[in-house]
Amino acid sequence: MASFIPQTILKLFLAISLFRFSLAVRRLTVTELLQDQPDLLKYHDGPLLTGRITVNLIWYGNLKPSETAIISDFVNSLSSKPPPSQKSQPTVAQWWSTAQKYYHLDSKKHSLSLSLGKQILDEHYSLGKSLQIKQIIELASKGDQKDAINVVLTASDVVVEGFCMNQCGTHGHATGKKMFSKFAYIWVGNSQTQCPGQCAWPFYQPIYGPQSPPLIAPNNNVGLDGMVINLASLFAGTVTNPFGNGYFQGPAEAPLEASSACPGIYGKGAYPGYAGNLLVDSSTGASYNARGEHGRKYLLPALYDPATFSCETLTILPKLWTIEPNKPLGRGLSRILLETATTRNQKRHHWRPHWLALEYMVKDLVRTRLGDLPVDITTGASYNAHGVNDAESLYKNRVQLCF
Repeated sequence: MASFIPQTILKLFLAISLFRFSLAVRRLTVTELLQDQPDLLKYHDGPLLTGRITVNLIWYGNLKPSETAIISDFVNSLSSKPPPSQKSQPTVAQWWSTAQKYYHLDSKKHSLSLSLGKQILDEHYSLGKSLQIKQIIELASKGDQKDAINVVLTASDVVVEGFCMNQCGTHGHATGKKMFSKFAYIWVGNSQTQCPGQCAWPFYQPIYGPQSPPLIAPNNNVGLDGMVINLASLFAGTVTNPFGNGYFQGPAEAPLEASSACPGIYGKGAYPGYAGNLLVDSSTGASYNARGEHGRKYLLPALYDPATFSCETLTILPKLWTIEPNKPLGRGLSRILLETATTRNQKRHHWRPHWLALEYMVKDLVRTRLGDLPVDITTGASYNAHGVNDAESLYKNRVQLCF
């Protein structure tokens, strides 16, 4: 769309967009997408969080164990490996790998490893139900102040300065107890009863902008699933710009960061009012784009990838079906498969017509349509199945069909 806008107007729009972001704030109100900007996030020579970093969760207010588990499982999922049965599905750890790319942009090749640390519960509202940012920092200081990110999570009945008016959460740093020490912190609020249309989209109808039906939350909790989105965004901002002089664009007091550079994008094809192409749970109808620990499903925002200079989302692959050779499939599918498999010493382009026929037979069998297809990043070719080099080896192995 930018190619149809005069250059001066485009520059003016970019300036206005940068002005609308406040310091390290997670918003859902910006609808314009800033993509394909080479070196969009510049490095300002400050330190990043490196090595083994613990994430301490400070829960403020009355929260159920089932609610806190959604967040703690997400934190654990940042570094966990999926079980073999889920390797074909996008994971939280894969999403996090984009943020880790910022640690490999110079010759020092720093590393970062996050793990769940302490969980502190303040269910009696020790500071009341109306908090200022300075009180958020006070709560954050209860966690470890060395090699840690302290995350304050407030319940739905807690009012926080600026919440729902110009922010859904924030991150920053504060002075530690030891001389010259400082620690990083994050705050995220539960918007379910206060402003879900602002801070829990796309699981709730937006207050402004294009109106589309809300998606079903993957953990059946609009407030907590919205918190995961905001927490994920702020995690990315924290590790890439922990002390205000890391990777960002624009003024330091109102930076554009790794996730805030990609507002409203959750899947391929996203546009204002549409989150993008997502996975859908067949039993609940919930939308998600990443799997986590204990079978959790999450919806995570796009991150600005410093390697591709674009907003990257998790790749959603078509569903994989495995079919055994010679197994009766009905409607002549076994015959087509057998003809394909017994054509000896044929290169792939010779038996592709058989696969084309098989593809349409499967399509007819399940009465579905072929949706968005993966694209080969090297050639730009679209496909929906991986084959082998010759038909003889195809006969000896199982065949995977994607539909």
